[in-house]
Amino acid sequence: MKHLILGTAGHIDHGKTSLVRALTGIDTDRLKEEQKRGITIELGFAHLPLDDDTTIGIVDVPGHEKFIRTMVAGVAGMDLVMLVIAADEGIMPQTREHLDILRLLGVKQGLVVLTKSDRVDDEWLELVTEEVRDFVADTFFAAAPIVAVSSRTGKGLDLLKTELAALTEKVVPKDREGHFRLPIDRVFTITGFGTVVTGTLLAGTIKIGDEVELLPSGRTGKVRGIQAHGKQAETGQAGQRLAINLQGIAHELAARGDLLVPPKVFRTTRRIDVRLEHLASAPKELKHRTRARLHTGTSDISAQIVLFDHNLLQPGETAYAQLRLAEPLVLVSGDPCLLRTSSHSATIGGAVVLDPFPPAHRRRSDEAVALLQALDATEHQRTCALIVSQARLSGISIENIQLRSGIPRRQLDAALQQLLAKAQLIQMTRDPRIFLTSSAVEELKQLLMSELEKFMQAASHASGIGKEELKSRLPERSDPRFFAPLLAMLEKENKVIVDRELIKPVNLLRKQQPKQHNLADKIVQLLDSSGKEPPTTKELATMLACTEKECLANLAALSREGQITKIAGNLFYSNSTVAKFQQQLLDHLHEHGEITPAVFRELTELSRKYMIPLLEYFDQQKLTIRVGDKRILRGSL
Repeated sequence: MKHLILGTAGHIDHGKTSLVRALTGIDTDRLKEEQKRGITIELGFAHLPLDDDTTIGIVDVPGHEKFIRTMVAGVAGMDLVMLVIAADEGIMPQTREHLDILRLLGVKQGLVVLTKSDRVDDEWLELVTEEVRDFVADTFFAAAPIVAVSSRTGKGLDLLKTELAALTEKVVPKDREGHFRLPIDRVFTITGFGTVVTGTLLAGTIKIGDEVELLPSGRTGKVRGIQAHGKQAETGQAGQRLAINLQGIAHELAARGDLLVPPKVFRTTRRIDVRLEHLASAPKELKHRTRARLHTGTSDISAQIVLFDHNLLQPGETAYAQLRLAEPLVLVSGDPCLLRTSSHSATIGGAVVLDPFPPAHRRRSDEAVALLQALDATEHQRTCALIVSQARLSGISIENIQLRSGIPRRQLDAALQQLLAKAQLIQMTRDPRIFLTSSAVEELKQLLMSELEKFMQAASHASGIGKEELKSRLPERSDPRFFAPLLAMLEKENKVIVDRELIKPVNLLRKQQPKQHNLADKIVQLLDSSGKEPPTTKELATMLACTEKECLANLAALSREGQITKIAGNLFYSNSTVAKFQQQLLDHLHEHGEITPAVFRELTELSRKYMIPLLEYFDQQKLTIRVGDKRILRGSL
């Protein structure tokens, strides 16, 4: 079944609500004040089945200039629109502003309805029709039908329904396959049921029992019930007006402007890059850093306009810009926005979101403008390449590429596959799929080789570097998960040899100073001769006339190669000394079954500084196990 949203638009008192009532039998003025004053203040809703396959949900918007904010909220989700003009009055100020709003918010299908035709004669009706045809000549209404009706007598209503049915054939239905998004335009409670929110489902399908998240607050709940066109339903589909009964979210915690989405799929933003159109009818130029009201979906917040390569825009001009939002919003690439003056007195322009999560960049950035041009032109390969390039050495996942670009998943997969085939991009991890540019991969490989060379120069005796040591030298802004594939690439290119946990350089020139050639040998000799209490790293460096860093690097290399024993931290012993302590410990345990730190100190004649680390070392080697303040042989319990 095809579900579409039809909206009304037009000047106050031009008969929008009466027209909806005549078409559907539903009075959309539900508030007492609306009925008393005879004007629409809030959004009204009705539905019109056209045939067995198509049902239209109707959103009736207020026409008074004071309620433009409400009118804009009603445009969210419209597939087609009836521009309502009273035949006895013709084009009026809100007719013009509503038409601008519809165009700026991306409505592309509709027709013009001349209401109150029973109040004018045929000649006047013909004159008004020609005036309207000229008025809409440069808009999406240029070839649209103009239907004269009388809501009082019913004249022209059948023709109007026929024209609406023909228009629905041209409308592409909203995507039911993606994640659901429902901008909330009304919140209320029903006794015994709790919180109910209403809105037009922009995408996807929602069903009873679904977990939901309310953004930007992040509150979560569950769908308890669904109504579509006043009837209970198990599911709601994109293009339907829905009332959702929520469980777990109190009504005072939800409001117009919130968005109902699946949990942990969408995220908010405070900065968006857009293509901005300054309305030709705007009263003056638009300056860099102007503050305005941003309307999108059912939201209305303050935003600052940052022009990329202009200091100001004249009415009618278009440019790329960044909008810095006063509050967090959920937006995706392609979403339309409306900009009005901070005082809400006039519409000044519109924007289309190109990048909802742009990185921080300078004004007049060629890189930023290039990406926006690619996004604007729907050049998917170029867009993907530029987004990954902006990620530098950090890389970016396919999910975040899609969030920023708005490219449908199948097309995104195809674009990335082509870039991989050309070797412009490289996939670094499988789950999640994270990509780097080839140049970023080369930069990281060179960095690792540079760090390997630095280590080898400092550790003259070492035959290589430990994997974890080299991995720790990746830049903080990079991802540790890249290390394994980078190492595999270097090994394949015959630049390194991976020997278990040791990475050895291949044909790496090491420019060593003469004193470094026998530095490691001297360390071994000093530890052998130092006996029970070896010198500290700092003392060793002083004795060998080298830096403490060089000394530590050589100690680490000698320990990995098994020529000395690392006990803890910067405490190293000769292997023979450790073997002597171990034998003393074993002899005592075999004879007595247990040993305390005090006894071990008497046995070895060591100070506490050396005695405790040695006992802990033997625990780590799984020789002994600590029970209370004693040690026993492991396995003797």
